[in-house]
Amino acid sequence: MTRLVVLLLFLLSCSYSFAQLGFCEGSKGDPIFYEDFGTGSGSGPAFPSGTTSYSYVTGDPQDGQYTISAGIGQQISSWHNSLPNSTLSNERALIVNADFTSGQFFKTEISGLCENTSYEFSAYLINIYDRQDPICPNGGIPINVRFEIWDETDSQLLREGSTGNIASASSPVWEQYALTFQSEAGQDAVILKIFNNGDGGCGNDLAIDDIIFRSCGDFTTVTSEESNGSELAVCESDAPVNLELKATPDYSVYQDHFFQWQESDDGENWQNIAGATGDNYFTGSLNTTRYYRVKVAEDEVNLANNLCSSASEAFYVNIVSTPETPVSNGDRTVCGGEPIPELSVQIKGDETANWYDAATGGNLVAENTAYFTPESAGIYYAEAKKTNYDCEVSARTAVELTIYEVPEVEDENWQICADTLLTLDAGIPGMEYSWSTGESSQIITVGNPGEYDVQIVTAEGCEVVKNFTVSPTDVAAIADIISEENTVTIASANSGTFEYSLDGTNFQDSNVFTGISGGIYTAYIRDLSGCATVSSEFPHIVVPKFITPNGDGYNDAFSLSGVEYFLSSEIRIFNRYGKLLKIGKGEGFSWNGTFKGNSLPASDYWYQITIEGHKIIKGHFSLVR
Repeated sequence: MTRLVVLLLFLLSCSYSFAQLGFCEGSKGDPIFYEDFGTGSGSGPAFPSGTTSYSYVTGDPQDGQYTISAGIGQQISSWHNSLPNSTLSNERALIVNADFTSGQFFKTEISGLCENTSYEFSAYLINIYDRQDPICPNGGIPINVRFEIWDETDSQLLREGSTGNIASASSPVWEQYALTFQSEAGQDAVILKIFNNGDGGCGNDLAIDDIIFRSCGDFTTVTSEESNGSELAVCESDAPVNLELKATPDYSVYQDHFFQWQESDDGENWQNIAGATGDNYFTGSLNTTRYYRVKVAEDEVNLANNLCSSASEAFYVNIVSTPETPVSNGDRTVCGGEPIPELSVQIKGDETANWYDAATGGNLVAENTAYFTPESAGIYYAEAKKTNYDCEVSARTAVELTIYEVPEVEDENWQICADTLLTLDAGIPGMEYSWSTGESSQIITVGNPGEYDVQIVTAEGCEVVKNFTVSPTDVAAIADIISEENTVTIASANSGTFEYSLDGTNFQDSNVFTGISGGIYTAYIRDLSGCATVSSEFPHIVVPKFITPNGDGYNDAFSLSGVEYFLSSEIRIFNRYGKLLKIGKGEGFSWNGTFKGNSLPASDYWYQITIEGHKIIKGHFSLVR
């Protein structure tokens, strides 16, 4: 009988049209019949004998055949290869390949109806021919069915309707169809007849699922003066609350109305409220959340049967409880320079959290989140609040972020002397050390050039790495000593970094010495590690760059500073053509730019200084008139 009803409902669903068919516009009762065709893979069982004149098969049915299955398009390639998951059950469905001859498709009796009650039949229907397949011209023959509802004597037609043509589509889409009718006084059964209006041939193939038969009543609303909708939220601190609820049917189905108020703690399991049978209900003092609804029937006797009455949507009295204090997921620590971790608390699913920088009051630093990433170390406080409600918040929970300081280090470059040892120092005492050599002390000794590093670990577990580059020492050697006026420059013979000195005691990084008076000096150069120091004695003579013999007392003559420190010296002056103009001992030597009493023209002149024991010094100067 159930399978028969299913097939009948299928054909009834196919008969839906906007003009003749329609859904219940009001509230609906519990299903008096529901066929979902079962679950699982493969084909379901055949209908009982007498349900249909169609033949049952497994696999895709041919003309005049049907099957019950979760799959289609197994042998018939012109069908869609699957059914979309958009029905209520999304499992097996009834698959029908319409016969060539139109006519009555199905007939069965459905019992258990309530008298004087409106009903709705509904089902999901789909044309399973794939319109993209060219085997059927013009997308195939559309499906078209009609269903009729007769009284139990099969003598009075209560309602009928046809779907009209339902064409195939390139993508399968379930559509739900419905039909409503009203039982009469004393009537507890009906007969369903299903007819195939479509022509036989290529197409006219369909599937049906989730066939439901249930009572249809007025759309009844429950309201309260304290609320504009179907929910009233009351903060726990404002409870208790007393309400008057009013039931208002829309008269879309019923002419007469009988009421029974119900209440529930969860919105699922309902209990009748004794004596609450009017269109108004007073709740009394409410301190806890509660749901209310009203059952409505056209006959008082039908109120006791959920299959013969309808129920309003629930009115929700929500007593919004004050949240519990959030639970911290733990304080967090991080080493300086690392990404700051997220702070978080545990709250309930209908709650959110706000974060502050103080236990009370303070500044809001994040809102509507259980997670917070601060910008700096400190203690932060999270409070819980009910989402979407402006009610009292919880006490605050402290969560601390600690950022441990990481030691600052600078990499070092060293030179090592041949066949010597060099000491490397991590530089930060009281830590844990892990050298690339495998040693664990603060200071180590190495004897070879290379790259070394030490991992320094603080007591809090923060790490920093210091690198040492140890190179062979640069070889110190003097290439030249340049003496110009009051400046001495020591030129190194090799590349590298050296220190320089003119007294062997005071060394400097620069190889240039300024403000040096004339005399005998020793130039020193050494590597930074002090492996070797080389020296060379040299005369430093202060030679003027130009003379201006104008009698003003400044630069009037060419004379030398420093030759007095040498035992023997000779100076010669030449013109640009090499003619000797003057010769004399260095000490006390002076030339005022004349030759044989005549003033020579402004020009460049050359000098040659010979000092016993040193190389000859040559150069030129300018005579400016």
